[in-house]
Amino acid sequence: MTASTILVADDDQAIRTVLNHALVRLGHEVRTTGNASTLWRWVADGQGDLVITDVVMPDENGLDLIPRIKKIRPDLRVIVMSAQNTLMTALKAAERGAFEYLPKPFDLKELINVVERALTASSTMPQPQPPSGDTDEQLPLIGRSGAMQEIYRVLARLMGTDLTVMITGESGTGKELVARALHDYGKRRSGTFVAINMAAIPRELIESELFGHEKGAFTGATARSTGRFEQAQGGTLFLDEIGDMPLEAQTRLLRVLQEGEYTTIGGRMPIKTDVRIIAATHRDLRTLIRQGTFREDLFYRLNVVPIRLPPLRERPEDIPDLARHFLAQTVAQGLPVKIMDAAAIDRLKRYRWPGNVRELENLVRRLAALYSQPVIGADVIDCEIADALPAAPQVEEPHSEGLSFAVERHLKEYFAAHKDGLPANGLYGRVLREIERPMISLSLSVTRGNQIRAAELLGLNRNTLRKKIRELDIQVIRGLK
Repeated sequence: MTASTILVADDDQAIRTVLNHALVRLGHEVRTTGNASTLWRWVADGQGDLVITDVVMPDENGLDLIPRIKKIRPDLRVIVMSAQNTLMTALKAAERGAFEYLPKPFDLKELINVVERALTASSTMPQPQPPSGDTDEQLPLIGRSGAMQEIYRVLARLMGTDLTVMITGESGTGKELVARALHDYGKRRSGTFVAINMAAIPRELIESELFGHEKGAFTGATARSTGRFEQAQGGTLFLDEIGDMPLEAQTRLLRVLQEGEYTTIGGRMPIKTDVRIIAATHRDLRTLIRQGTFREDLFYRLNVVPIRLPPLRERPEDIPDLARHFLAQTVAQGLPVKIMDAAAIDRLKRYRWPGNVRELENLVRRLAALYSQPVIGADVIDCEIADALPAAPQVEEPHSEGLSFAVERHLKEYFAAHKDGLPANGLYGRVLREIERPMISLSLSVTRGNQIRAAELLGLNRNTLRKKIRELDIQVIRGLK
């Protein structure tokens, strides 16, 4: 690599010294300053082949300097360093045209690698999208740990793309928050964010939920119903708990991802789809693939950019920030101001958090609502955590819940999955259709495919049974049981 002139701006003399020593050893000329005004004068004079700047400096924010640099010298690469270490810092750095963002404290070897890439990369760089509005107070994700910093950097790189993302992590780690951040700060922010939880929708109704149905597609379908793909057109579709999607729906989803179009249930005309897909799961999809319950080809279609969210126990240094954030939320909701002393915070950091960030949030809300003292101590934390520990599992006798209770349970889960409103019209017909299919199929099985006997067993007219067999696409095999 040929020698270059690198301009370094940081108000920390120790960091300037370290960078100067490391970059000079690589054969570069280095000029350092502790303020933004000097850096700007150098850039305006045409000096330097690369800029490395801190965000917080005495006279100006380094992020505000980037658009000005890009305006007069669009090909000059800028590497941003920051001790603020939030998602918003990474996003703003990317939006304003930074080549790379590095959180402090940074690994010197990594910084040198970034410098080498910046000096040798092609001059054709994608133009950053302008930020939408003031994002200073918006913090969709909390945490300054090393594990979270890498996630912030990946998210910042993805904001200007439509790449499919697979988010994995234990329950309660914030998978939907990451999906919403990708939408809210990405190129589809003006579109709709639509979420569907595969684990909460009865498997028989998932295809109708995803793709919609036409009027008359089945008994009770009195009007056309839009599916989640149509609702998310131009925006983002978040497929939560994708590991719980039944194989039939997986096949249809794969076809949509391959061809970019789908048909509604009962429809004939293909519909072009324009959505960004983000999937999430707490399950090990590779294990499901080996077990034959998840399609390998669908996995590779969805796993274009994998993001693993660490459990809270892997980033205990983030717990104080998270606790303060949740306490501030309770104050905004009208609860009294509370703080936690150092011993309480230490106790939180030593707990294993099986429920992850969601469990911590619920604990903080409980503390704010139930305890009158303004300062929460370790004794209170010990009491609450002890109460939260799961009881020993009860061994239950196997039982059959009965068809009525099974249907009721499935429908409760179905309604609960539509937190934002009601499911599509035509529910009565959809549910009856899903009950009819196994009932008719099994009746034909036990009667060895004899339709006359099956019709008698079901109490249906033979012509009605034949019509149902055609409508439900049931295969009839005579002589087998």
